[in-house]
Amino acid sequence: MDRPRAIRREIEAQLGYELSRTLGDIRPSYEFDVTCQGSVPEAITAFLESDSVESAVRLAISLGSDADTQAAIAGGIAEAFHGGVPDAIGVEVLARLPHEFRDVIAEFGRRFGSRLPINR
Repeated sequence: MDRPRAIRREIEAQLGYELSRTLGDIRPSYEFDVTCQGSVPEAITAFLESDSVESAVRLAISLGSDADTQAAIAGGIAEAFHGGVPDAIGVEVLARLPHEFRDVIAEFGRRFGSRLPINR
């Protein structure tokens, strides 16, 4: 079974989001929209067209507008779907965070499990 296709059908059925447009259809006229209905379907589409966490983030950013939010949504879905963030990305991201943030992430990982390379 094509898992992304099944995910698309389930989201459309459960949430009523229209996910038939491709990113190529969305990009030319996409504008900032603070509503869930105007931003979440586009982020989900970025995930559905991706083949990795990095790809999902890049595709979401390619929409422009509220790129950080779109990338966070698409990347979060892709992380769950693909089983985590690749180590190379995790190491680079963690290296850029303040120590206080890394401490919070490490504590979260101890409590709930994490694949992030916190102590490398």
